[in-house]
Amino acid sequence: MSSPLMTRNQSRLQEMQDQQHTVLSCFLSQLEPKKVHDAMKESSWIEAMQEELLQFKLQDVWDLVDLPKGQRAIGTKWVFRNKRDERGIVIRNKARLVAQGYTQEEGIDYDEVFAPVARIEAIRLFLAYASYMKFKVYQMDVKSAFLYGSIEEEVYVCQPPGFENPSYPDRVYKLKKALYGLHQAPRAWYDTLSSYLLENGFERGVIDKTLFIKRKKKDILLVQIYVDDIIFGSTRDNMCKEFEELMHQRFKMSSMGELTFFLGIQVQQKSDGIFICQSKYVQDILTKFGFSDSKPASTPMETHKQITADLEGEDMDVHHYRSMIGSLMYLTASRPNIMFPVCVCARFQVRPKQSHYQDVKRIFRYLKGQPRLGLWYPHDSSFDLLAYSDSDLGGANLDRKSTSGGCQFLGARLVSWQCKKQTTLSTSTTEAEYIAAASCCSKVLWIQNQMLDYGVTFLHTPIFIDNSSAISIVNNPVKHSKTKHIEIRYHFIRDCNEKKLIQVVKVHTDNQFADLFTKAFDVGRFTFLVTSVGMINSE
Repeated sequence: MSSPLMTRNQSRLQEMQDQQHTVLSCFLSQLEPKKVHDAMKESSWIEAMQEELLQFKLQDVWDLVDLPKGQRAIGTKWVFRNKRDERGIVIRNKARLVAQGYTQEEGIDYDEVFAPVARIEAIRLFLAYASYMKFKVYQMDVKSAFLYGSIEEEVYVCQPPGFENPSYPDRVYKLKKALYGLHQAPRAWYDTLSSYLLENGFERGVIDKTLFIKRKKKDILLVQIYVDDIIFGSTRDNMCKEFEELMHQRFKMSSMGELTFFLGIQVQQKSDGIFICQSKYVQDILTKFGFSDSKPASTPMETHKQITADLEGEDMDVHHYRSMIGSLMYLTASRPNIMFPVCVCARFQVRPKQSHYQDVKRIFRYLKGQPRLGLWYPHDSSFDLLAYSDSDLGGANLDRKSTSGGCQFLGARLVSWQCKKQTTLSTSTTEAEYIAAASCCSKVLWIQNQMLDYGVTFLHTPIFIDNSSAISIVNNPVKHSKTKHIEIRYHFIRDCNEKKLIQVVKVHTDNQFADLFTKAFDVGRFTFLVTSVGMINSE
């Protein structure tokens, strides 16, 4: 006969085991299975797959048929992903059935496949305009968006693994709609969505074909599309509500609300402005590459250090090095302060050495010390377009080519920046600065044309240059005889200056913010430049 104490202990032990089982179940549901066989063991993943197939049935995606003679079926597979919020917490499991599009043959399974995708600069322009006009930006996600796109080609796919029809196991599905993984799927979806918006009073952007605009008197509704992710905002709240209702009439939406997390970028909409950062991504890559416990560095690159090919140095694992560079390149979407060192280190991806790894490691150590740094777009700033252009003569040690740097602002909002090794070898500082200014001018013209769709016109945009000789060449055609060796494509800045689209303005070297994209600096100068381009710490 058991005592009351033993009974209580057994009950407590059973409670602890139940808790452990619950925790283990939650942990297992957060793991992303590699094969459908593993997913079939977990009820949450089975439900996710059934939900995906239900969408196929509702959208009338395919018909089960016998495979015609002379045709071949494209394979299908399940892709399992955990959907997480901006804090990294799993909010639901998502299973997607995709076609193995890499087996498609051009001219047989598909023809035209191009679909426009929004540039990251266009997203920053959108947010900058929203901060200036002081309106909220919202987001929505179309559920199984590609299934809404109709395809013209005759395409057959295999039955979904794990969900084959027991009565007709040898049959295949003939597609009526696009399936994820098909080459033509993004184009089919874009055609469907753009046609629907144009039919309902929207205009498509002249430059950016992923921007759709609707105007009512003095109010404007802006919709920016990145495949199946949509952000939108308006100067009048009612227009946003009308747009939501319009989308609900045609598509099934899986999530809506204020924009907080888009393309891996965190967006905080505050009462006095908009803050953009990638702090979650920074923590992810620090953990991925083993720098979570590393010692922080004050700058991302050592001052005046000569980074060479180091042909005699110890070899570095190519794949690991390229993975690190790729991760850092994506981070430059909101971190212009690491643009230059990342671009320099990216030049050694063919044969990376241990010395190059140390330089990349320095960038990660800097991120460890500044994980929450981001761009600040204040409400109370003006909306004038201005740009800075600079160059570092012969900065590349391998071929002595110069580096062009440039950045463009809308008021105090940094919306675009560039760091690129020049394609030609400059023979003087003036030539290097002139080529950099031409590159900056082309970016300014793109922003000018882009903002015309917003109803904003910019002329006489100032480009600040700290080299008097380069300014003289732009303004004085008499000096053309001294610049015949410079390629013709760089002389279009002079034409833009004559047409009053831009104007070149002398700026003191101390206030040349484009310096950030051309060379390394000590802590004092580097901190000044980072602050000057509008980067702040979220804390």
